[in-house]
Amino acid sequence: MKKILIQIFSFLALQGLLANNLPIIEYGSIHHPVIDDDGMVVSQRMIASEVGADILRKGGNAVDAAVATGLALAVVLPRAGNIGGGGFMVVYLKDQNKTLTIDYREKAPSAAHRDLFLNEEGEYDRKKAQFSLLSAGVPGSVAGFHHALINYGTLSWQEVIQPSIELAEKGFLIPHDLANTLASKRYRERLSSDPAASKVFYKDDGSLYSAGELLIQKDLALTLKQISEQGPDAFYKGKIAKLIVREMEKNGGLITLDDLENYNIVERDPVVGTYKDFKIVSMPPSSSGGTHLIQMLNMLEEFPIKDMGFGSSDSIHIMVEVMKRAYADRSKYLGDSDFYKVPSSLTNKDYAKSLNKDISREVITPSSEVSSGNPYPFESPDTTHFSVMDAYGNAVSNTYTLNFSYGSGKMIPGTGMLINNEMDDFSSKPGTPNGYGLLGSEANAIEGNKRPLSSMTPTIIFKNDEPYMVFGSPGGSRIITTVLQVALNVMDHDMNIAQAVHSPRIHHQWLPDVLMIEKGFGSDTEKLLKQKGYRLYPSSTMGSVQAIMREGSYFYGSADPRRPNAGVATP
Repeated sequence: MKKILIQIFSFLALQGLLANNLPIIEYGSIHHPVIDDDGMVVSQRMIASEVGADILRKGGNAVDAAVATGLALAVVLPRAGNIGGGGFMVVYLKDQNKTLTIDYREKAPSAAHRDLFLNEEGEYDRKKAQFSLLSAGVPGSVAGFHHALINYGTLSWQEVIQPSIELAEKGFLIPHDLANTLASKRYRERLSSDPAASKVFYKDDGSLYSAGELLIQKDLALTLKQISEQGPDAFYKGKIAKLIVREMEKNGGLITLDDLENYNIVERDPVVGTYKDFKIVSMPPSSSGGTHLIQMLNMLEEFPIKDMGFGSSDSIHIMVEVMKRAYADRSKYLGDSDFYKVPSSLTNKDYAKSLNKDISREVITPSSEVSSGNPYPFESPDTTHFSVMDAYGNAVSNTYTLNFSYGSGKMIPGTGMLINNEMDDFSSKPGTPNGYGLLGSEANAIEGNKRPLSSMTPTIIFKNDEPYMVFGSPGGSRIITTVLQVALNVMDHDMNIAQAVHSPRIHHQWLPDVLMIEKGFGSDTEKLLKQKGYRLYPSSTMGSVQAIMREGSYFYGSADPRRPNAGVATP
């Protein structure tokens, strides 16, 4: 007996020692993050994550790695990675203890006007708004990446762009999901009808590429070489610019040489909020993401979300009530802050309290009874995301897009570059939803040189004044709610980053008045929600969160399993 007790105590002591020496391992968890202590890159393509990790390995910082990753995604994730689109970057610089944002969102051509997408009867013309060259905004990705690197990186522009040149020139093995999307009726019809796109994505005889075959993009390689040698001038003033304008003039687009030459990125102060002991830092307008993420967190802070439990009908009900009110405000108050004064009080905690007064913990508020609030008394948009943290303490959260998968489906001949259809993110006609079902107002009306409103939400969460979570997601109108839920999973439900990313999600955007819900919630939860009166809409997967968490000296990364071939790479 004594011998047995000694063995038991020895075993328990050993377990305690292991636990002390290996605090990073959670044996009670089903979902485990990737763990490293030298930095991390997480993106929607493992091959692009590896490009970024290799930059870290060479001594580059998080900004160097982020730019290299973004350029690589332009090659290996053609449906969303891009140099023909735009996006947003949130950067934390450790040595300056400073967080900044870079708005490299596309801009409307100077000739754009509010009735651009209305037909002769004054009705919204979907084809013009989404699948013509009229839908193209002036791209910002090249200018944004170059600005970030030159001002906050440590390596040369040529060094960070070289891996993407090689991927385009030598090719990469086509993964199954790329082969499948190119084979699908929806995208095959769109891409094969454009001669330049068809030449890149389909064989000479029009047949399909199979998974495992090489995709070589010679024109894109040449474009990237020009950008490497000449910097952004090659894109905005040189040969590439002329090719873009020639195609616009030939096929009814609006982008001119002046539009390209006059494109500018904007560094903006981030929107900042708090949730319990955490600080939330995210993207300001022309993105709506950061504003409404903080607005919703302010509202939720007054409810016992943690005690309600993850996935309960009670917690989902409160989240939906909050989502409805935030999206109602989005439809009225959000637009490009260079053209419209967005009320800063949308992120005011007292304003959140005023909205909460009408929320019942038991009874649904129909969307027809929810309207935008009045924040003024409280004054004091397929996409991809990648996250980077380095060993020096820097962090980058970046979301960028062509808007729809493969953008407009139009490729600029001679460049290998798909062009965006971001102009559809404007409010083309009050009361008429855009391609994501979102309504807009005068704040987001089409106007020359204006940036269309976006839902992109690249975010950094701080704990004890240090970057704690770096994350974001694609997903159109569902981006903001996706980021919200992953944040709550960590801050309220004590999940590790993999659990937080993997857990099922819901979405409500005010109108239409339906609750979208992923698989994975219990049947009892769905039954109780239906009993409350919710119209449940079984949804395909929502978002694709690429996230990193840092605790102590360890980095914990998770690539969202909702998208194949995403990956976490370490130096």
